[in-house]
Amino acid sequence: MTPRATGLLYTISAVAIFAMQDGISKHLGDAYPPILIAMVRYWAFAGFAILLASRSSVGLRGTAAANRPWLQIARGILLSVQIGLSIFSFSRVGLAATHTLYAGTPLVVACLSVPFLGEKVGWRRWTAISIGFVGIIMIVNPLHATFDVKIAIPALGTVLFAIYSVMTRLASRTDSSGTAFFYTGVAGAVAISLVGPFYWTHIALADWLWMLTLCITGTTGHYFLIRAFDLLDAVVVQPISYIQTVLVCLIGVFVFGEAMTLNMIVGCAIVIGAGIFTIWREAMLGRSAPHAVHRSGMTDSASQSEPIS
Repeated sequence: MTPRATGLLYTISAVAIFAMQDGISKHLGDAYPPILIAMVRYWAFAGFAILLASRSSVGLRGTAAANRPWLQIARGILLSVQIGLSIFSFSRVGLAATHTLYAGTPLVVACLSVPFLGEKVGWRRWTAISIGFVGIIMIVNPLHATFDVKIAIPALGTVLFAIYSVMTRLASRTDSSGTAFFYTGVAGAVAISLVGPFYWTHIALADWLWMLTLCITGTTGHYFLIRAFDLLDAVVVQPISYIQTVLVCLIGVFVFGEAMTLNMIVGCAIVIGAGIFTIWREAMLGRSAPHAVHRSGMTDSASQSEPIS
């Protein structure tokens, strides 16, 4: 296989694994506190991050030597909060409804990049963002008689992950991706372990097997995603991650019996289309101004973001 084909295989595998992970998270979230589930998951994540750091060329100490440690720690803590909120949303709002809203994250990132990163967004991307938010309004459907205020939970999760992505871009200007990954796992695990034990409850043996599977899928998915970014540009990987939205919605409908309304389907399609255009346009502008990218220390890989899970 060519490197490109191998990278695509890694990407699709990672996206499929993350979709399975979200299904398992919902299954466990229906029976146990989301913070407890996120804490166990983060223990495996932190172990994987420490293992990768220790095997890197600069070693564990070199990887942990961040130029902006407080920014890296804040990133890790924020993501741990977002993941706990996601698991809560999966169990209370549903997989399909949550992920159709999460599809709008690149649009929120583009908006936040203007005031916080000093980036310029042209009329084409603003148009795509506006169209995307129309799709989000269709998904939320606030005028419907059965409008549920719980939809605010995944909406908040979308904003939190967008802020995390912007902070990741900011941190990438001074620190390596290895350092960022290390703090994402370790800082998040430490933060959630300060709260998680207060929610500890008895876990059935069968559910411990699901917990183990959750940890394995999380670690494997992140490894495959790292390998994918080693072989492909972010502009290729990021749009493929939208397959996760489709797979998660299918899991929600066929495994958990969730309903996908017409406005959710149409709105999700609009949001995905606008998001893919925004990602593509940003990548094209980055390639047309390599000198600006060089001065800011940004690369294609610096702007990558993990699939939301």
